[in-house]
Amino acid sequence: MYSKRYRRGMAIHVEPSGQACGATITDVDLSSPLDDDTVEAIRRAWLAHHVVAFPDQAMDDDDLERFTLYFGPFGDDPYIAPIEGRRHVIAISRRADETSPLFAQTFHSDWSFQALPPAGTCLLGITIPPVGGDTLFADQHAALDAMPVDLRSRIEGRMAIHSARGGYAPSGLYGEADQQTDRSMDIRPSDTAMATQLHPIIRVHPETGRLGLFSCIGYIIGIEGMSDADARGLLVELYQWQTRDEFVYRHRWQPGMLTMWDNRSVLHCATGGYDGHDRLLHRTTIGAR
Repeated sequence: MYSKRYRRGMAIHVEPSGQACGATITDVDLSSPLDDDTVEAIRRAWLAHHVVAFPDQAMDDDDLERFTLYFGPFGDDPYIAPIEGRRHVIAISRRADETSPLFAQTFHSDWSFQALPPAGTCLLGITIPPVGGDTLFADQHAALDAMPVDLRSRIEGRMAIHSARGGYAPSGLYGEADQQTDRSMDIRPSDTAMATQLHPIIRVHPETGRLGLFSCIGYIIGIEGMSDADARGLLVELYQWQTRDEFVYRHRWQPGMLTMWDNRSVLHCATGGYDGHDRLLHRTTIGAR
């Protein structure tokens, strides 16, 4: 493990997690506007580590939105309603007594089924339980770099078929049946989730030029030019590789912590273990530039 200071503008302090990816950034106050050099230093750390966390921030939703816009336009968040009085902030929430299935408990890249999937996600911890609730991140550059030659040869040049239907169609995981549960999140299923979008399985990162795997079976329903059975088998094998322990960073939350991740570089997954405790985070999406 090592630390590094970026000296342009404010001297932010970056401490890598020592795991597959991830870093903590301190010596910066996100409740105040940032100068261009500080924003650029944060961007470099974000691109290098894929997931960056800012502990001990006294931020409100205005601060969260301002910070998001340093890194791109607001992205579109389909199927989850924004909180009251905001257009771009959604609540990731769960009550202490909630019994509905845990939200987002499989690895995925946010909204990969869009024509221009988002660059990143910002998540601000507000009410954090004393146990559980970690988020797992899987480095998809590292996963590709270490991939066996045989598996890579079977996905090289292939286009994946992405869709939100498994989650947000009326028949999906968060569809009509889920609407009858006690879920606290305001999810809005729709027939529009049946649409499909093609993206390469191996994709060039638009800012770094680095090759990586893009998304996974959570939003991928097939592979162009392959039978459903063959595609399913390959996608399951690929998912098992993408999410191996050696590629995963386990992120532990704190109240007042802002975490930003690069959807072009990592998959992420929610975990439970906090039954009997409230949990609330506010989320914004960084759109593609």
